[in-house]
Amino acid sequence: MTTPWQKEWNRMQRQEYEYLQKGRFRKESRLNRLLEKHVPDALQDKLDLAFSKAFELIFEKGTGVIEKTYNKNGIEESFVEEREEALSRGDRESLRHISNKAGAAGGRNLLFSGGAGIGMGILGVGLPDIPLFTATMLKGIYEIALHFGYSYDTPQEKYFILRIIEASLCCGKELDEQNAQINRFLDRPELPKDYDQHAQIRKSSAALSTELLYMKFLQGVPVVGAVGGAYDAIYMNKITKYAQLKYHRRFLIDHSDPLDGPALA
Repeated sequence: MTTPWQKEWNRMQRQEYEYLQKGRFRKESRLNRLLEKHVPDALQDKLDLAFSKAFELIFEKGTGVIEKTYNKNGIEESFVEEREEALSRGDRESLRHISNKAGAAGGRNLLFSGGAGIGMGILGVGLPDIPLFTATMLKGIYEIALHFGYSYDTPQEKYFILRIIEASLCCGKELDEQNAQINRFLDRPELPKDYDQHAQIRKSSAALSTELLYMKFLQGVPVVGAVGGAYDAIYMNKITKYAQLKYHRRFLIDHSDPLDGPALA
């Protein structure tokens, strides 16, 4: 007999499969093709540097500021209650309640990101928007992590978050490979022996700058930049959806059905 925990695992795997299927192919948009010849060659490097600086600053000094935008203790206490209820009841409703709350948190940050990006675009603010975009993105991931019972301030957790961001922006075979690597990390959560946080920040920043290159260029043009700013929400949605999938998988791996033994064997 399939337990509710196993059913939830199967549901999560279906969602992950759908995410990967959507990422099989990347079709260059007509807007990107129109903008390509106008984008300065140096903009990619500037974006890389801007994202890297934003990550370094937030990881070093900004997490406390982000935490003032939500009730961290309240989320943690709520998760403990929900986890105990899920473990004791073991039904699909209590299990889905945890993932649904995480999804709602991601949705709220998505709305904020879209509004902020459009507002910045109207003003013609492109590159200076990156710290705000990065902070909002990390805020969304942080809240998702808390809703599944995980922290985000240790080197191991920062590695996990950076890999999520990098993988979520890949496509095709690279997406499959990155996803498989993250899943292996979840099975055995240990930092790579040669891990360098600064190097990983550069990789994640490069993934962001590659995807956002044309839109950040467009966002720097007053009024019409609102179109570029609106793409903040599109990419935020892509990243937070993937984050929810990975934290959901992690939660299910780390917890067992108290009556039927390991749910995910």
